[in-house]
Amino acid sequence: MVVTGAGISQESGIPTFRGDGGLWRAYDPMKLATISAFEEDPALVWQWYDERRANAAAAEPNAGHRAVARMAELRRVAVATQNIDGLHQRAGSSGVLELHGSIVRTRCAACGAFAERSEGLPPRCACGGIQRPDVVWFGEPLPGRVWEEAVRAARASDLMIVAGTSLAVSPANTLPAHARSCGAMLVEVNPERTAMSDIMDLSVRKSASSALPELLRLL
Repeated sequence: MVVTGAGISQESGIPTFRGDGGLWRAYDPMKLATISAFEEDPALVWQWYDERRANAAAAEPNAGHRAVARMAELRRVAVATQNIDGLHQRAGSSGVLELHGSIVRTRCAACGAFAERSEGLPPRCACGGIQRPDVVWFGEPLPGRVWEEAVRAARASDLMIVAGTSLAVSPANTLPAHARSCGAMLVEVNPERTAMSDIMDLSVRKSASSALPELLRLL
């Protein structure tokens, strides 16, 4: 199993919440990415997400994303990601478990229907409700089916590679424990030491785009 986070996408040019300059430095992303912020000012939240959607669309998968896709071609590999940008799928991975949803998808906050983003700010569903990005906001639970599949995959794995994430966010940070409980080897790919480093069997202090192709060759 491979579990990825923001680090692998930053190497493709996906910016972090706060860029240098620009409107969003005046806002706290933790307050924009909540259902209460959306209910209070959906147009503002959509402006932020439209910018992030454009950034994701302009980015290209890097060598790390491509290595993960190739691993899945060679072996039975489950891929779980905390990222919402769709780069794993564009690199060729299928069945990706998107723990925090996808910025590519839009669903109606009223009826739950999935649809393309409509025109307008904020965009509205055919039912009259307001569309929202299909992402997990702070304070919201992970999609139940996706999380259950991720836990099953972790427990079935004999090797888990954690790349580009410190796994500081719950409940994703429990996946290594699920894997270890069933005897899996744990490998961390991160340039910096993380809170998970002590439980890892191997820590590779490199970026995901450089280390994952090397691990692919070993596999």
